[in-house]
Amino acid sequence: MSTVAYPLSEEACVRRGTNRAKGRTCSLAPGTAAVRHLHYGRIILDAGDAPLEFATGERETGLICLRGKAEVATAGQQFLLTPYDAVYVPRDSQVLVTAGAEGCDLAEIAAPVKGTYPVQYVSFAKVKENPSLHFQAGGPNNSRDLNIVIGKNVEGGRILAGVTFSEPGHWTSWPPHEHGATLEEAYLYINMPAPAWGIQLVYTNPQDPELAVIVREGDCVVMPEGYHPNVAAPGHSIGFLWMMAAHREGVDREFGVVNVQPEYAKGGSGLEASRGGK
Repeated sequence: MSTVAYPLSEEACVRRGTNRAKGRTCSLAPGTAAVRHLHYGRIILDAGDAPLEFATGERETGLICLRGKAEVATAGQQFLLTPYDAVYVPRDSQVLVTAGAEGCDLAEIAAPVKGTYPVQYVSFAKVKENPSLHFQAGGPNNSRDLNIVIGKNVEGGRILAGVTFSEPGHWTSWPPHEHGATLEEAYLYINMPAPAWGIQLVYTNPQDPELAVIVREGDCVVMPEGYHPNVAAPGHSIGFLWMMAAHREGVDREFGVVNVQPEYAKGGSGLEASRGGK
């Protein structure tokens, strides 16, 4: 039985083709989807498009580059983002995004916060060098490459984000786990050129899963609660940008603290490597 106000339904939890529109778009926000704090949108610009400017308002914001290159200017600083680099922007900030010669595609992840945290740049190359931010999770048939882009390496209030890439045909987010009491989450499917596809499940009742949907590049699925494993089609990988918002600012902002589905809990969560280092 669900313990939150949102049903685990396709209408509440699934947004299709969020990569189709140019400019700055919003696909997830409280009141429009099964989220309480989490906002997700895209900034897609072609080379030569006018720079795009916006204000973060009351929301801390993470910009993660998915394609191309972008220059992000905020608080008198400038940052060049290439794929999977990120910049954390505090609330009450102005942001200017300028596309590079190849254009750019940025994921915009945000949540309202009371605190003001510093501007921070995250190099994906540096993430790959840190064994507590980048590691192989899982075993046979569920191995994947996991990268924490905005986590303990970034000072912030609510948001966490990273990218995960499976081996072809493998499961990810396995063993099934949940963290609905502390963190809401969404998966944005990336790096899955056609004909790649996968299946995403979200459920509180393993015997009668509430949500099971086919997902493709650009789709987004919200997990307000429940276990949320997925699987790639044979011969193809499933890749996703995962994004989370803590229910309690600061207190609940912690990656890897999960409840594993009891039937599969004997071997741990597979996320233990994230607990070490800095």
